[in-house]
Amino acid sequence: MLPIVVYIFISIQLLFVAYIDFKSKKISNMWMLINFLFFCLLTLIFPHIYVWSVHTFIFPLIFLLVGFMLFIMNIMGGGDSKYLSSLYLLVPVQFQETTFTYLLYATVLVGSSLLLFNVLKHLDIIIVHFKMRDIAGIKKIFGKKFTYAPVIFIAWMWFGWQNYKILSF
Repeated sequence: MLPIVVYIFISIQLLFVAYIDFKSKKISNMWMLINFLFFCLLTLIFPHIYVWSVHTFIFPLIFLLVGFMLFIMNIMGGGDSKYLSSLYLLVPVQFQETTFTYLLYATVLVGSSLLLFNVLKHLDIIIVHFKMRDIAGIKKIFGKKFTYAPVIFIAWMWFGWQNYKILSF
């Protein structure tokens, strides 16, 4: 079970972080510290759900490593990957894979929608650059990052909506 208090805390935090990320395109390292401290508190309050084990840290470490690689390739911001890594400490181990699936779905859905919107919005420019065989001109249109915290928020809400029966008081 997932304590409803934790679900609500994560939801409010994600809404706040998504808003900040959308407005400023930055996620403070403070959130990583807050999530780690909250995880420490959860291990004391819910010791049967939150434990200090290797399994607890698998997804967070994977997000940190993959996020670092995506940051180096200029695909994802460093704050996004650090925040996502620390956020997964707050997701009980038995739900980490499921929430990851929803995160993948939300990423594909939002990413595809933004791609389609970008193509339709800049179709005339894309055609001109394509005729001139100017790949750099096309890359400029698609080379923009999008804020990822709102996508995480969408995935979390979707997870909660589909799995509301696992929430406990």
